[in-house]
Amino acid sequence: MCLAVDIPLIESGTTGFKGQVQVIKKGRTACYDCSPKTTPISYPVCTIRSTPSQPIHCIVWGKSYLLPELFGVAEDETPDLDNTEDSDNAEEIRKLKEEAQALKKIRQSMGSDDFSARVFNKVFNQDVERLALMEDMWKDKNPPVPLSYEDLEQTSAGIDPTISTESQRIWSTPENFVIFKDSLSRLSKRLAEDQATADKADQARPIITFDKDDDDTMDFVTASGNLRAAIFGIEAKSKFDTKQMAGNIIPAIATTNAMVAGLCVMQAFKVLKGQYARTKWLWLWNGSLRTDQLEKPNPECAVCSVAMARISVDLEKATLSDLVQNILKTNFSYSENVTVMSEAGIIYDPDLEDNLEKKLTELGIGDASFILVKDEEDSTPRVDLQLAVEAKQAVEGRPFVTLIQKEGETFEIPRKPEKMTPADAPESDDGEVEVVANGTAPVTAKRKRVFSDATNGTAMPSKKWQGEVSAKVTADSLSKPIVIDEDDGTLLIPDD
Repeated sequence: MCLAVDIPLIESGTTGFKGQVQVIKKGRTACYDCSPKTTPISYPVCTIRSTPSQPIHCIVWGKSYLLPELFGVAEDETPDLDNTEDSDNAEEIRKLKEEAQALKKIRQSMGSDDFSARVFNKVFNQDVERLALMEDMWKDKNPPVPLSYEDLEQTSAGIDPTISTESQRIWSTPENFVIFKDSLSRLSKRLAEDQATADKADQARPIITFDKDDDDTMDFVTASGNLRAAIFGIEAKSKFDTKQMAGNIIPAIATTNAMVAGLCVMQAFKVLKGQYARTKWLWLWNGSLRTDQLEKPNPECAVCSVAMARISVDLEKATLSDLVQNILKTNFSYSENVTVMSEAGIIYDPDLEDNLEKKLTELGIGDASFILVKDEEDSTPRVDLQLAVEAKQAVEGRPFVTLIQKEGETFEIPRKPEKMTPADAPESDDGEVEVVANGTAPVTAKRKRVFSDATNGTAMPSKKWQGEVSAKVTADSLSKPIVIDEDDGTLLIPDD
């Protein structure tokens, strides 16, 4: 929205002891979508199911496998397993389906006296014994050790299930066994009650999904994950730690938030004075403050590289032909090679002229709709144009579609920059480096400063450039560092 109305945005955020501040100004700085974002962490099926080595592997197993198998949607009912193209996991997927079928039969005995014993023996004994027999998997590590239901029944005698409220303490294996059985019983009763209600209302089969604020599912995931960790010799986790890991919770640090808020205000002063050249990328990184020059907008960005304009449309009379002739060809001098798209898809291109005489309302365009125009010229095409529709009855004698602009205002759609390869990027005469991102035209930027990583003493760049980079880093990269006054802790940040 800030890009659409050309209002500067000071974007910021914190993650634990880390934080960042970025000034976004249309046409001057890169926006949030100018660089690709990292994908969420995922864990291979074989690691979660067969060779866990970290507590998170066991927690994900309890949350994403065992809980859904017993109380949610079984894996053999999930189409993703049938559509997988990962040949490395094909054998593991086959085993998953076999185990899912076995658990499905056990699930049918839910509510019986031996239900907990059957589940326990299946996942913590029989499956583990099968894995332990695969000697090739355990050449470089200790094989898993199956747990005995009968032995844990004896050692856990007298343990009260209410210890599950002690969320900060790591439970022992017998305690995890008791909490596992108790949470399994609670979830079974809950599902049975939901099933009875659904049957009366003739609704679909109910399921129970993981919720970090649901004590029943949290106790189940914590206990089952810790029992699995004991089998593979992995460190157990408290319910509190499991909640953070399973719920992807990152704690908010008050001091980090306060520092980032202060940095936002510092950048706001520069924005209010119009001093965009002095605004910086700012990072808090585990106690240290780092700065970097803001990047220029990515000319290939689908968000901020789009030109924007408003048009007034008489929806009762305006046709697509009015839009193409009055706006695209008359106002903006587009050629025939243009594609027009609404929220429903393509409504016009050189090979699709059937819609020209249709009213815009017939094509799903109404008040506050957006129309995207793409220039298909082979040489130096213009950037994409986004038209915001404002419904207004046309004055007699005036076109049904007109461009909204202030008196004396001219509107020009910029051309897309010519593409060039990273090898073509030269170094400028003033000591700055021509940086090429994603094969687009060069963007001039100051040399990246290098900071010392406090954890290992090695040099690291202040910010990782995402894309292909052609740049030279010299000793000058270490110039103008942040200075910390030893007496009062004042941070002196260079302006250049």
